[in-house]
Amino acid sequence: MPSIPFSDKESIIRQLRKSPLFEPLAESLLVDMLRHFRRETWRKGRCSPSSETEKRFYVILSGRLKMGRINPETGRMVTLFLLKPGDVFDVISLLDGKPHRSTLEAIDDLELLSAGVEEVRRWIELHPQFNRGFLPYLGWQMRQLADLAGDLALHDTETRLARLILRHLDPDGPANSLHLIHDLSHEALGEMIGTVRVVVNRQLQHWQREGVILARRGRLEIQEIEALLKKAMRSLGSRNGKSRNRG
Repeated sequence: MPSIPFSDKESIIRQLRKSPLFEPLAESLLVDMLRHFRRETWRKGRCSPSSETEKRFYVILSGRLKMGRINPETGRMVTLFLLKPGDVFDVISLLDGKPHRSTLEAIDDLELLSAGVEEVRRWIELHPQFNRGFLPYLGWQMRQLADLAGDLALHDTETRLARLILRHLDPDGPANSLHLIHDLSHEALGEMIGTVRVVVNRQLQHWQREGVILARRGRLEIQEIEALLKKAMRSLGSRNGKSRNRG
């Protein structure tokens, strides 16, 4: 894989500053770390088991990556993380050195930086600045998994879908606009909440008839955020276990 040309290092550093792991680092430390990175590109649709990448640690510069688990008997998938520019993978394998059974899929064309895991472990040991970003990021990933487990155990499909959409409101975009999931297929949305395409399609059609959301030209938009908030607060208990869609 190609190393990073000298002329590109300044722009790469600016991109790394968008990552919670690298944002707090001194310029001199970032420059030193760049010597151990190489640039990679993955084409949209590339799928691979995470065992193929267990010897490298990746930083996403552009594009989205889905990390999930597949039931080999049924082919059914659940998405664990939808990663964006500034995110990294695979944190768990980096820490425990054991292979992961996750599957990686490029949602878009990806531009990545990668470094050997042994080198990144050395950064963790030697650089408190790196740890100041690494530990909160690890905590964020643990919270993501806890939220997913809680949603799957405690909420019905309608509630899970509403919570997913609200978690992806774009803080920098127009009011009630979405990012990361705005153009995902119904199958991909289903994988993020532990259900299947037909259930998501039926629920979105129902919400569209209610005027809660608008789905057009492959994009999802929120029309009535207050109505969606009410749906997100609903649980199986509050509905006496009666749900239109159990997923």
